Amino acid sequence: MTDPEYPIDDLDRRIIYALQQDARHTSASEIAESLDVSARTVRNRISKLEEADVIRGYDVDVDYEAAGYQLHTLIVCTAPIHEREEIAQRALDVEGVVAIREVMTGADNVHVEVVGTDGNDLSRIGRDLNDIGLEVVDEDLIRNEYTRPFHLFGVDEVRSATEQS
Repeated sequence: MTDPEYPIDDLDRRIIYALQQDARHTSASEIAESLDVSARTVRNRISKLEEADVIRGYDVDVDYEAAGYQLHTLIVCTAPIHEREEIAQRALDVEGVVAIREVMTGADNVHVEVVGTDGNDLSRIGRDLNDIGLEVVDEDLIRNEYTRPFHLFGVDEVRSATEQS
């Protein structure tokens, strides 16, 4: 459970930034060396960030097209506001669904990322989503997705933000 009172500091932010850049190939020792602290300090901080649900996991970034799945699709849906969270959780049980995003505003308030094997599979996924209470509004094939670490967790950005306070 996320602890809204967990006070992250500049060191926590810098550790998160390093993990966001490449958690798989970054050791606590490497982070510690770059931040001039001990590896034990970094490991302890990571554990505390995980316990507080600030760090919720370490995801694998899959290129579905390279893996042989051409139909990586974003399905935009509408759910009744009072049921949105429950329906979004149930959508994770639909075979082919790989991610769900609840959107706070607007009618198109649930975005479902799916991977289908063919057009029939995408149709089945759409029907399954409809059956659990999501109204499919739009479907878009995903060509590429780009991510980067949050800039305010970076070393220079943290200093800059602190100096402006």
